Amino acid sequence: MKNEKEILKWLDQDLSEAEIKDLKQTESFETLEKIAFYSSQLQTPKVDIESALIAFNSRSFKKSETKVRSLNFKVWLSAAAAILLLINASYFLFLDTDKSFETHIAEHKDIRLPDNSEVTLNANSKINYNPYSWKAHRTLNLMGEAYFKVQKGQTFSVRTPSGIVQVLGTQFNVKERTNYFEVHCYEGLVSVTFKNKTVKLPPGKNFRVLNGTIENLEDSNVTKPSWTEKESSFNRIPLNQVLAEFERQYDIQIKTERIDTQKLFTGSFTNKDQKIALESITIPLKLSYKIEGKTIIFYNYNAK
Repeated sequence: MKNEKEILKWLDQDLSEAEIKDLKQTESFETLEKIAFYSSQLQTPKVDIESALIAFNSRSFKKSETKVRSLNFKVWLSAAAAILLLINASYFLFLDTDKSFETHIAEHKDIRLPDNSEVTLNANSKINYNPYSWKAHRTLNLMGEAYFKVQKGQTFSVRTPSGIVQVLGTQFNVKERTNYFEVHCYEGLVSVTFKNKTVKLPPGKNFRVLNGTIENLEDSNVTKPSWTEKESSFNRIPLNQVLAEFERQYDIQIKTERIDTQKLFTGSFTNKDQKIALESITIPLKLSYKIEGKTIIFYNYNAK
């Protein structure tokens, strides 16, 4: 059995090649390797020096008689390995926890990220990210729709079930709904990856995937998404997508009768007045509607 000084020298990587070779022949070497591995995974936590000094000075100290005991290295090695395993598990349990923000129906929410980038969540949307690794990797997950104002710095990534959006510092909107994925760049340069295909979007450019198919869109000169101004706008969007957005903004259920919900709609509706919003959809499409409690039924009175 090696003595304590030799073991500590090995942990500090201060042994000669001959001493290391000799140590590998001992029965404790496997345990020592595990201790070295788990200790290497830990990072020194950041300490608030001022708070630590105040806490230290406020402590009461009592002098106690020092007892000298002999050290059983087998027990010490087993205990050290168990403690390091526990510390390592606790470290990743508490520091690798994601932070989440979400909105409900008819709700918007403004969020400031650790680097002072800003996110505005549209209704029924969610983001999550790891605040402890944010400085090294500015990456978040999005389900729904969000408008981003990103501070300049290293790559900023937005991951969605449909694709990945990456920027360095810019303003852009990402919408990921059922059978719908769209990215609009308002400032800077946005990189969008969809099914191993990557496109670059300068200001005014859009990228849209509808029912799995990439669509060609006209350039736009708007400076921010309309929904941030309480209005939902659409450019050649199937009616079922429009009605789904209406449900998210007004907390209402919509049913249709004798209507082609794949018919394309171009226009907008306000998110502040339900009656005006309904007219903005039904009048251009020559549809009618009736309200039954919290359900709105759209129908085509000309259909047989």
